[in-house]
Amino acid sequence: MIPALRLLTVLCMLTLAPSFSGAAQAQTDTGLLARGEYILRISGCVHCHTAEGGVPLAGGRALETPFGTFYSPNITSHRTAGIGAWSAEDLRRALHQGASPDGNDYYPAFPYTSYTRILADDVRDLHAYLLSLPASDQPNRDHELAWFLGSRIAATAWKWLFFSPGEFQPTAAKDAQWNRGAYIVEAMGHCAECHTPRNLFGALNTDQAYAGNAEGPEGELVPNITAHDTGIGDWSRDALQEFLKFGELPDGEYTAGSMEQVIEGIRHLTPRDRDALIDYLRSLPPIDNRVRK
Repeated sequence: MIPALRLLTVLCMLTLAPSFSGAAQAQTDTGLLARGEYILRISGCVHCHTAEGGVPLAGGRALETPFGTFYSPNITSHRTAGIGAWSAEDLRRALHQGASPDGNDYYPAFPYTSYTRILADDVRDLHAYLLSLPASDQPNRDHELAWFLGSRIAATAWKWLFFSPGEFQPTAAKDAQWNRGAYIVEAMGHCAECHTPRNLFGALNTDQAYAGNAEGPEGELVPNITAHDTGIGDWSRDALQEFLKFGELPDGEYTAGSMEQVIEGIRHLTPRDRDALIDYLRSLPPIDNRVRK
């Protein structure tokens, strides 16, 4: 009897194993896609890659700069119009190296200068989520740039002069929460790209990091977010919480322009990540810079 029972047990295990494996795989896939969606939202992909009234992530949004007008590309799962044929490595190369799958360098209007810090595992999750979304065959639109930027050689030269690739590295002297906040701000949130002024070549002036920008995207005034009183130094923690969740300013008004769209993404931050982001912002060196035209 005992050998027979053992045989029956083995047969049952073999029969049920595929279903257990399938359930585990489904659970893994669900978790991966959920993480990918979270990264997509707080990284600002939706509002940059969606034209006004357009198909989500199908590109075509115009970004007006002193160097001309850039149009965001289609990043839906369409295999030719979008990135459906891209591997996770292709996406990692774009984010970490600022280069397309065929080796062309991207213009820094695509903020790979910050995205280079996104961890490889997060890139993998983002790739899986993007490819799970509906495809759009909307074609990409050519940029309208100054004559001296007509060749990608200009993008290659810019990268050589101003781009330092590398994933985020935690600061050993800081705790895990501070480092998580730094990662959200510096990498996924790419806050410096708007809140830091740029030099004549469009590179970030790191001596004025997060001190605001009078000539932000599309000519918008972007405020100082350092811990100085001309920034957010006199904001309470509760005020920062309300701003990150709802876009409400301390005076009761609400943010507008590009930041309103940014809030649509970062309001999805978990409470723990929101706290981490606030801790990091409040630790930024205070810079006296009341941004004005």
